[in-house]
Amino acid sequence: MIRYIIRRLIQAVPTFLGITLISYLLVYLSPGSVVDRLLFGPNTRPEQREMLAAQLGINDPFLVQYLRWLLGDDWMRWDSDGDDIADGAIIIPLDADGDGEPEPPGRSRGILRGDFGQSFLKRQPAARIITERLPATLELGVAALLFSLAVGIPVGVISAVQRGRLIDNLSRVMAVIFNAVPAFWLGLILILIFGSALGWLPMVGRCKPTLTGVCPPLPDRLEFLVMPMFVLATANIAIFSRFMRTSMLEIMGQDYVRTAQAKGLKPRRVYAHHAMRNALIPIATLIGPIVTGLWAGAVVIEQIFAWPGVGQAAVGAIIDKDYPVIMAVVIFTSFGTIIGFLLSDILYALIDPRIRIQ
Repeated sequence: MIRYIIRRLIQAVPTFLGITLISYLLVYLSPGSVVDRLLFGPNTRPEQREMLAAQLGINDPFLVQYLRWLLGDDWMRWDSDGDDIADGAIIIPLDADGDGEPEPPGRSRGILRGDFGQSFLKRQPAARIITERLPATLELGVAALLFSLAVGIPVGVISAVQRGRLIDNLSRVMAVIFNAVPAFWLGLILILIFGSALGWLPMVGRCKPTLTGVCPPLPDRLEFLVMPMFVLATANIAIFSRFMRTSMLEIMGQDYVRTAQAKGLKPRRVYAHHAMRNALIPIATLIGPIVTGLWAGAVVIEQIFAWPGVGQAAVGAIIDKDYPVIMAVVIFTSFGTIIGFLLSDILYALIDPRIRIQ
């Protein structure tokens, strides 16, 4: 198993590099520039814009920018210290290594050496911006995944056992509704009802404001997690319940299940011990895409509920054309996606002992 995991991680390296190449190309081709955000005064001269773009390194060809972001700028000579820029240039102090000492603009060791670059606007390492927000996103995503599994799997099993009855029809209708309702609309409705009208739950934020800016432990602020977790989990609940119902119906028609029923075993033991475990194999297949969907869905949910996660940072970076932060988000998202699909393969062997990964 360990050798298989290592082999899969090695095979993921070309995929990872391809994702970064395409993502950087899309950012490069998108209209607008971070210079417009840094220099928005009416008296800004065109030469000042060109000087700032040269300092940030965003006026270079695409391949040069990408290789500098990937490998660092040790291999090339460019105007990183501003000596070749005429008077009137706007020098932005950078702190790429986080040691508090400003460095020449644009200096980078490359992501392959752990340097994700410097935010153009916040003047902080992009990795620090993401890692500070990553716990909030992981908290929301893991809670939504566990909640969707805890609700979707039992609903699918009960729906299959009660096939054609009221609970089965009701679960199928609710699955269609949950899968069809846009997350942003559902989030706004929940805020309007449970936050504004009834006042049962807080409308936005991860916790109450504190003097230190640090949220208390999760058990002390569960009410802040309820609405965003539910909205993020609704589509996954529908998917898990539908797949689990279909898989259970197929398994319940197998000979070994009918044999167990003929032996007089209790229905609960037949369904839970004999049928349910084999029916979970399709659920393992869904884990990879679901993890990817949680990253994408968190962007919308974090905006609606003002959840201070990676999604908020990603939206702000895209608007500001902050290349290093955008690509740092891409790196973390790609890594999470690869781990999600790897987790699906590992779950095969854990759920079904007949499956052996050689």
